[in-house]
Amino acid sequence: MSADSVVAGLQVYIVGGAVRDALLGLPHGDRDWVVVGATPEEMVKRGFIPVGGDFPVFLHPHTKEEYALARTERKSGRGYKGFTFYTGVDVTLEEDLRRRDLTVNAIAQTESGVLIDPLQGQVDLQARVFRHVGDAFKEDPVRILRLARFAARFVDFTVAPETMALCRAMVEDGEVDALVPERVWQELSRGLLCAQPSRMIAVLDAAGVLPRVMPQWQKSDRVLQAIDSPQAHALPLESRYALFCLSTDDCVSLSRHLRAPGDCADMARLLPLVLKAIQADQTADAILSLFEVCDALRKPDRLRALLRAAAVVVDVNIPQWEQRLVCVLGVDAGLAAKQVAHPSEIKSAVRQARLNALLSALS
Repeated sequence: MSADSVVAGLQVYIVGGAVRDALLGLPHGDRDWVVVGATPEEMVKRGFIPVGGDFPVFLHPHTKEEYALARTERKSGRGYKGFTFYTGVDVTLEEDLRRRDLTVNAIAQTESGVLIDPLQGQVDLQARVFRHVGDAFKEDPVRILRLARFAARFVDFTVAPETMALCRAMVEDGEVDALVPERVWQELSRGLLCAQPSRMIAVLDAAGVLPRVMPQWQKSDRVLQAIDSPQAHALPLESRYALFCLSTDDCVSLSRHLRAPGDCADMARLLPLVLKAIQADQTADAILSLFEVCDALRKPDRLRALLRAAAVVVDVNIPQWEQRLVCVLGVDAGLAAKQVAHPSEIKSAVRQARLNALLSALS
């Protein structure tokens, strides 16, 4: 019996990623639990906090870990929201595991460490293979996105041929057309932060998903190498996304289509301008114009981030650009404004003072 009085007497099992990562010898985050044979009323009576929307999920009152009632699901409509769930006390652990996406994610563990693995997930872990649990995989198009992200994270795993064939069939049947931009962005952004993001793109490309969810994006070996590079791994999401968008001439449309956050969309829009300036004649006027377009006088850290992102694909003398930025930031705009006779001349006077500072730095 558990020493935790809140769960004492309940049939509880750790499931999913925590079990998988532990078996792979990797660190894991919060554990997810499944509860067999309990009702929502019993969970609340024990002190669990209900947080689930479509099906009963509860937070442990002390650990705040998630506990979900064992459930089965049945397709009732198109897309990833088209499901009805059953969470009766008669749902078994094995039935709950059979509704999961991949065999490696369908392993459960008791509180004492005993593994329950009816779908041979451990075999696939040892073989480093991602294999779908069953035909129910095709009912949820988000699973293709998750599979692609897992490929980017676990770089020594391959996708089982039958699983890839099922993904292609889902695309042909129009299932992925029901994906909403928020879910695509959620998985894409997480994948860009993984060890080898190009593998995520490779899976989506092989399945035929890319034209459906990111029609503006065009395959580019140069971009795929960039997002996989060690330099990119040191960059934040906004910068990695900007590198990813270098494969399209319409990054504004792509960001709008994905509903990317404003910081990411701005970085993607500005990075091509920075790259062009770096590779062009760097006159004082051109440099100042770049600073102005990038709003570097108000957001100097963003320009610094853009320069680090640019350095992934071209040679950039970052200290030199940093010196130029500091030079412009050091101009006393108030003093320049006082030296003009009319308010309408202030803007041009301040700009000229900044140009003069740059000319001195460049000479």
